[in-house]
Amino acid sequence: MLSLAGMLAALQQTLVVPLTPEIPQILDVSEANASWMVTITLLTGAVATPIVSRLADMFGKKRMILTALVCMVLGSLMLAIGTVFLTALIGRALQGFAAAMIPVGISIMRDELPPARVGFGVALMSATLGIGSALGLPLSGVLFEHFGWHSLFWVSASFGVLVTAGVYLLVDESDVRSPGRFDYRGAVLLSVALTSFLLAVTNGGQWGWTSPEVLGCLALSAVVMAGWFPYELRVGEPLVDLRTSARKPVLLTNVASVLIAFSMYVNMLLTVQQLELPKATGYGFGLDVSAAGLAMVPSGLVMVLLSPVSGILLARYGGRSTMFLGSAIMASGYVFRIFVHESVLQIIIGATLVGIGTAFAFAAMPTLIMASVPITETASANGLNSLMRAVGGSTSSAVLAAILTSMTVGFAGRQIPAEHAFTLMFWLSVLACFVACLVILRIPVPSTVAAGREGVPAVAVAGDRSETVVRGRILPGGDVPRQTHTIVTVTRMDGRPVDWARCDNEGRFSVALPGAGQYLLIGNAGGWAPQAQVLDFRGGSLQHDVALERQLTLSGTVTDGGAVVPGALVTLHQGGGDFVLSDHADDEGEFTVPLPLAGIYIVSAAGADSGRAASRKLTVGAKSEVIDIDLAMEIRADA
Repeated sequence: MLSLAGMLAALQQTLVVPLTPEIPQILDVSEANASWMVTITLLTGAVATPIVSRLADMFGKKRMILTALVCMVLGSLMLAIGTVFLTALIGRALQGFAAAMIPVGISIMRDELPPARVGFGVALMSATLGIGSALGLPLSGVLFEHFGWHSLFWVSASFGVLVTAGVYLLVDESDVRSPGRFDYRGAVLLSVALTSFLLAVTNGGQWGWTSPEVLGCLALSAVVMAGWFPYELRVGEPLVDLRTSARKPVLLTNVASVLIAFSMYVNMLLTVQQLELPKATGYGFGLDVSAAGLAMVPSGLVMVLLSPVSGILLARYGGRSTMFLGSAIMASGYVFRIFVHESVLQIIIGATLVGIGTAFAFAAMPTLIMASVPITETASANGLNSLMRAVGGSTSSAVLAAILTSMTVGFAGRQIPAEHAFTLMFWLSVLACFVACLVILRIPVPSTVAAGREGVPAVAVAGDRSETVVRGRILPGGDVPRQTHTIVTVTRMDGRPVDWARCDNEGRFSVALPGAGQYLLIGNAGGWAPQAQVLDFRGGSLQHDVALERQLTLSGTVTDGGAVVPGALVTLHQGGGDFVLSDHADDEGEFTVPLPLAGIYIVSAAGADSGRAASRKLTVGAKSEVIDIDLAMEIRADA
């Protein structure tokens, strides 16, 4: 049922593509305004995905999928009964909320499916973007040709009602949640930045890439993002956990996702155009919209059929190897398309090869992501990955439009894309896949020490219906100061990793435990010695706080010829000269300050009465340091 919801979400992206040339006449608008019927859905989907995904982690994944489905159904009904452009535009915007169902659905599968079925489920759900997009073109073409444009949205609304009922009745709500405060300011800033960026990218060809509108949108996006990043790092419960997103497996997977999505959209968009070009050009095949759309069906079907294979590859070889294989197959498919394109069958074979690679690569993405983020944040992390795919797709559309409109030939009194424009786009796709392969090779292989075999991630991604969320606080020194670098990890007593969490600014954390038993829980905060405890979990809800008892410090004594210097000034600078802190020694000449972050520092002391000062160089690690300074001693350069 969740996979059907994913396919329904993907259908919304291509539903109006065959209708686009007719929209100006149908709704009595200009061609420029008609293009908004496609753009608005992309914008809404990109903005809604990270927001809905975060809300799913907080308030319930099933609840958010149902919310997205209701929005999509309402939008479809507005389009089915409306005849005014504004109504149609609002309807298409509401349909964009469906994009959030794919990452949230993947997260539900991780939480609820038996471990043996998670790989297949995630593979199928990941592939729904390509499946729905491939099937949407022929379906909408046939409906429009035989039943009129309203029929597209009646079918979408009817299918949406059935899927909504199915999700409500058949899908269990996940108990894995991380309640807290929603980051409204971060959501607004990200929405403004994404909207500005996507407006520039999707309309660059129409407005002109150097036009004030495009440059203004790009500048606004850059300025807002420049403020959004430090804000998200500072806020206690961010919309997007940038520190987790910056972890090497997550970051590199998202980078590769952009490149692979770029290539996937080229296959989807160019295949139909190539088949519809007049046969007399020598490189077109003169098919109508419906026939060209049907040529995409094999690539969509093969993605469904290969879902079990993707699950097997994920279980046996892991996400990195599967993603690399998929990207390599996509590159091979494009090389085939460059040199072999003499018949419709050859075009279909090339497109299907790219579809096979897409199925493998898309199946691996959420597996790699979920293996590297806390269990209570899987929906948010998958939402960010879906957003990266959308960015890749938008960039692909923009580059495609720029190349196809600049590299043209005259035919029958009009300009059409030249053959070398298609060839260039295919080579760019090969390059994108090749770079993606290089990026994928840099993704760290998950730890397999405990399991003893490759492919088993360091954090379990298989669902377990007995998972219970345990909440608590890290309490440094019995107080609750603001903490931004506090981590909690949980391990089974046999050494297998369970979950981890990054605490908010108040020290709060949530971790998911797979059932009753004993666990090793470790709390680690910057500036404090780590604290390990054996947690005897008996089931049910649990609040468990961890007290960090020993603060890491930098201490010492200031003397002058062996005599203590009361009230001596002590300063700490980074090796590069930046000021860190200052303090004064007590009556015994002793000082104690919090241990700074690891690095090279200059510790200086000065006596007000003697007028003498001295400095020592210190390399700070992960333990308390003691450094004594004698103002009367000559300081060695290597001290």
